[in-house]
Amino acid sequence: MNIKQAKEYIKDSVRLYLKKDEFGEYRVPVVRQRPIFLLGAPGIGKTAIMEQIAQEMGIALVSYSMTHHTRQSALGLPFITQKDYGGSTYSVSEYTMSEIIASIYDTMEASGIREGILFLDEINCVSETLAPSMLQFLQYKVFGRHKVPEGWVVVTAGNPPEYNKSVREFDVVTYDRLKLLEVEPDLKVWKEYAGERKIHPAIVNFLDLKKEHFYCMEMTVKGRSYVTARGWEDLSQMLFLYEEEGLGVEETLVGQYIRNDKIVKEFTAYYDIFNKYKKDYHVNEILMGQAPKQAIEKAKHAAFDERLSLLGMLLNRVQADMKDVVEEADFLTDLRGLLQVAKEQSMKDQSAADAGRIAQTAKTDQSADADDLAALMGKLAEGQRAKLGRQQSANALSDADRRKHLKVIRFLEECQKTLYEEPGFETVKGKYDICVNDLRSMTAKTQSELAALFAFVEEAFTEGSEMLILVTQLTVDSASARFIASFGSEDYKKHSAELMLGERSDDIKAQIGELGL
Repeated sequence: MNIKQAKEYIKDSVRLYLKKDEFGEYRVPVVRQRPIFLLGAPGIGKTAIMEQIAQEMGIALVSYSMTHHTRQSALGLPFITQKDYGGSTYSVSEYTMSEIIASIYDTMEASGIREGILFLDEINCVSETLAPSMLQFLQYKVFGRHKVPEGWVVVTAGNPPEYNKSVREFDVVTYDRLKLLEVEPDLKVWKEYAGERKIHPAIVNFLDLKKEHFYCMEMTVKGRSYVTARGWEDLSQMLFLYEEEGLGVEETLVGQYIRNDKIVKEFTAYYDIFNKYKKDYHVNEILMGQAPKQAIEKAKHAAFDERLSLLGMLLNRVQADMKDVVEEADFLTDLRGLLQVAKEQSMKDQSAADAGRIAQTAKTDQSADADDLAALMGKLAEGQRAKLGRQQSANALSDADRRKHLKVIRFLEECQKTLYEEPGFETVKGKYDICVNDLRSMTAKTQSELAALFAFVEEAFTEGSEMLILVTQLTVDSASARFIASFGSEDYKKHSAELMLGERSDDIKAQIGELGL
């Protein structure tokens, strides 16, 4: 199965394991809660989906790599204690709490979340001293003398032996205590993830053209050669930083993340072509609705690979702006709820002050009101920061949600400072209205870019399959689907109707399959 299918299966399993009866007891007893074992090549996204599952389910996540654990660190250290049996005192061996179990309790204390996932990576690389204790753990969820707390589901992961010399092949007795999921790389699924993470468009477009280069492991005369999804994502972040600093991208940089000489050369060459396309086709002008005639003519006569690269370049730009609009709208929605609370509290405080006010000057009253409202903004910011800290400690926060929380905190803290100089709730409302107007401008700009993109594809790729690709990608991408549903697009509506996406679903699936989308 691919990593997306594995994610849904794990979510279902966790949900069922956490299901309770009318007495509040878990329906599946701990001894029957078989840990899930994700078996797949390195860098495929096993850890990433565990974070996503915790975030989507609102539960905590504690992750551990088992490669560095010895019997003592995993099970706890022995110590001598005194116990009375039948009137006599004996020295008895006890064990300190396992570092792993203690981390679960630490997470529950810090986050306030009582249910979660204990994710143990590289489970098939445990040391020889720890291996005999793993059967007890897998069945009874016990390390040493201490149990995994109720409400915590165990998920494990590992690499096949061909990728890791430290792997210990599990026997039947061990496998009989696990739910095995074998995961394979899948470019189509990764592209969905790439859209959410804003992976560099040069990488996405390159892999559209060279699908066989997405993931590979092979032996060469120089040793093992490998390319992983993790490598592409890490390279993406570095490409953006290099571009910000105006640094040249060469094979030396690419080779630090993509460990295959042939693919390094091909991607570096494509990256240069990608930047040449961006310049030759005047991408900015196209999305401003001012596509030069020579760009349109060049696109009409370009080879399919070049047309696909150009379309991907344009689409990635528009989809990135759509994602920004959607995230800004989510931020303002959360902020509006907090400001409504602040407004109501401010009105209550004002009423109480008016009722008990003794003769004061207007200036003194205004200053007191400003202090109260500023303090309230500070209190709300502190509450949001504490909430952010709790969710981060539970690893239950996506990057988008983290950015949203930070934006809310920054807004509240800026209001707190401004209120001392410009008192009154109108000051807060004014700052909020500026954000709303900025969102309107962002939305209008993105709608204009989308219309310009459709116009360019209509004119430059009249008879090609590019319009099908464009409409399909806008449909399957979550951010663009939300944007279009919220703000509309007559062009999307028109062309999706022309393509009869509903009625021609089988034909379209076949065409998309041929295109490898």
